[in-house]
Amino acid sequence: MKTAVVILNYNGERHLKAFLPSVVKHCPPDAAVIVADNASVDTSLSYLRKNHPQVRRIEMQENTGFAGGYNAALKEVDAEYYALVNSDVEVTEGWLTTLTDYLDKHPDTSAVQPKIKAFRLQDHFEYAGAAGGFIDDLGFPFCRGRMFDRCERDTGQHDDPREVFWTTGACMVIRAKAFREAGGFDPDLFAHMEEIDLCWRLKNKGAKFFCIPQAEVFPLGGGTLSSQNPRKTYLNFRNNLIVMIKNDYRGGFFRRLLLRMVFDGGGALHLLLRKGFGHFGAVVRAHLYIYAHLNTLRAKRKTAKTAAAFPNLTGLYRGRIVTDYFFRKKRVFDALPSERFVRETLNDRAR
Repeated sequence: MKTAVVILNYNGERHLKAFLPSVVKHCPPDAAVIVADNASVDTSLSYLRKNHPQVRRIEMQENTGFAGGYNAALKEVDAEYYALVNSDVEVTEGWLTTLTDYLDKHPDTSAVQPKIKAFRLQDHFEYAGAAGGFIDDLGFPFCRGRMFDRCERDTGQHDDPREVFWTTGACMVIRAKAFREAGGFDPDLFAHMEEIDLCWRLKNKGAKFFCIPQAEVFPLGGGTLSSQNPRKTYLNFRNNLIVMIKNDYRGGFFRRLLLRMVFDGGGALHLLLRKGFGHFGAVVRAHLYIYAHLNTLRAKRKTAKTAAAFPNLTGLYRGRIVTDYFFRKKRVFDALPSERFVRETLNDRAR
């Protein structure tokens, strides 16, 4: 099998009913659709057995989150490419062939993503990935087409294929070999930013990632955990710090980490005013987790750093997205100074 389209499901029968038919309809002959069920307690599996018997099911005995769920499921899948697709994504004709054709022609590229647009507002980019992921000097992720919670209207401004820092877990096609060599997702992250961690680990070995906007998909968004839930805030802040600690090997790291945690404090106050004490407390708990697990994180950093060679930092933004967005009023991607984006590897600079 060339491509396995793997959908991770957890209590998502309503999403399977709404979105799985489009995935099946637009699946090319050299691909197969697989639903990996993360120990759902709803009637997802019976729905699949009755309505989509041609779709392979991988049934897991416990919910280990996005990271652990995909790690377990993909061990049972033999394919050249893994297409990881959220259960709430409507795909379009030719989306998968467009992405796999790019990988076929560019063997130095590890993963690609399509243009991600909102299901409910289809002329706008969607939060989870937009037109490709980037990261700033302090480890804050953002997207071409999405800065913080502000999603741009798509007028064709990001239609060029572009190398990015990370591809979204909402819909990405990754070489199975690259996924396995990286050790898969970090299960300690459970959910949120595990794809950024995976991409950063691979980039530290020289990997490339691209957004190919000629393919489009439309996620509903927020299907498993709402942005109004403090647990999502906790996971985002905690995991973002974990990913930075594990993978940022540039000089001056500890100064950046300290400054980053100060910025997080400002973010906590902002959330207190906007969303209440639950979200403020989530940021505090995220930082407490980091302090309590410093030894484990140091060990992970050391292990990952040992495996790094010729890092590819293309897609790193040498500015600070918080100050650019909130203080300099640069609210769209193209307003950011293009010269601040890294477009070379450390190995290139050494030569």
